[in-house]
Amino acid sequence: MDIEELSLNGAKLITPKIYEDERGFFIEAFHEKRYQSLESPFVQDNHSYSKQGVIRGMHFQSEPGQAKLVRAAVGKIYDVIVDIRSDSPTFGKWLGVFLDDQSHQQLFIPSGFAHGFCTLTPEAHVLYKVSSPFCAETERGFRYDDPEVAIKWPVEDPIVSERDQNSPYFYEMRWS
Repeated sequence: MDIEELSLNGAKLITPKIYEDERGFFIEAFHEKRYQSLESPFVQDNHSYSKQGVIRGMHFQSEPGQAKLVRAAVGKIYDVIVDIRSDSPTFGKWLGVFLDDQSHQQLFIPSGFAHGFCTLTPEAHVLYKVSSPFCAETERGFRYDDPEVAIKWPVEDPIVSERDQNSPYFYEMRWS
């Protein structure tokens, strides 16, 4: 397993060892001891299914925060994170990575980031571990197409939920 530090402090791209032969492949999608360096005990597994062109995001939990370990089990996605730590030198900056069912790479997202993704194949199954359970009272988000953040999504005419279309703009959020 290789762990690559990304440009936003704390975010990591993980490339697992893939064991392939004529039958298919095997990977260790998670191994507690090997993932200890992420310093986020995961308490819940989530599974999201999306059709091509869907954008989900930008979501986060305000309290206690929520680290994520994301991978595309089926299909290909463009996974995006935005640093929402108001005291961070990269506050408001974003980065995107392609995750797919061929490389089996995973994106580790520390607490203090908003998260979203878009589906680039006819369908995608996205699996992710989270460090705190979902809590509707602390769930937050801002617009996926906010011009201040200026995420460059690789889809035209995205399919977006009413909730995500009506989320506040980045500058309208309280970040302190």
